[in-house]
Amino acid sequence: MTTTATHTHQARRSVGIVRTLACARRVLEQLSHDRRSVALIVLMPSVLLLVFRYVYDSTPVVFDRIGPQMLGLFPFIIMFLVTSVTMVRERTSGTLERLLTTPLRRGELIGGYALGFGVAALVQSLVSSAVAIWLLGLDVQIPWAIGLFAVVDAVLGTALGLLMSAFATTEFQAVQFMPAIVVPQILLCGLLIPRDMMPRVLELISDALPLSYATDAFTELSNADSFNDAMALDLTVLVGFVVVSIALASLTLRRRTP
Repeated sequence: MTTTATHTHQARRSVGIVRTLACARRVLEQLSHDRRSVALIVLMPSVLLLVFRYVYDSTPVVFDRIGPQMLGLFPFIIMFLVTSVTMVRERTSGTLERLLTTPLRRGELIGGYALGFGVAALVQSLVSSAVAIWLLGLDVQIPWAIGLFAVVDAVLGTALGLLMSAFATTEFQAVQFMPAIVVPQILLCGLLIPRDMMPRVLELISDALPLSYATDAFTELSNADSFNDAMALDLTVLVGFVVVSIALASLTLRRRTP
């Protein structure tokens, strides 16, 4: 009986994985048909980095100091925006409702969207990292770690976009979450001023914001010549935020907008 139950559980898990992968493939196919979204996801972070680099053309040391943080910030913002707007559009058009009338479960649906957008985030981050390091001459000692944190940061934007989309009834409301969710993190993450120099209340708030750990990691990477324990801790916290956000997104998913 135990063996039969185990086999049944494994079969259900295998079917769930197949459905999740099928959903991810659908998301990627849909994105590939929208050239503007592809350009926004893949090219825009590199364009913004290019502009940022030449703003400080006369003082390249500034780009070397702040460029890594921008490499994490731009993909985070863009993936948050694209994911949240896309999910609201899917719900208001009735696509999510139709998908959930199939055997596809909520967790598999969110997992498929997260995986699909995660692949897009991977491509985006690899392109922007390559542009920053080899085209714009960003001076870093651990390029693979820069790429890794850029990918995790972009996936974090995707996960938060999935979560916040559940609370928006229109695409415009999804965009309005930018100043509510993203801007406070930019102000408190340590990009403008070190977090330990902030008032204690703001420092405690920043400790609860994921972008703070991304900024800490990129700041470390701009000076370090090897991957250290502080970076490993930042990476663990960021992955934890991604997992929790995706789990909450699956719990708050609505079939359609009231």
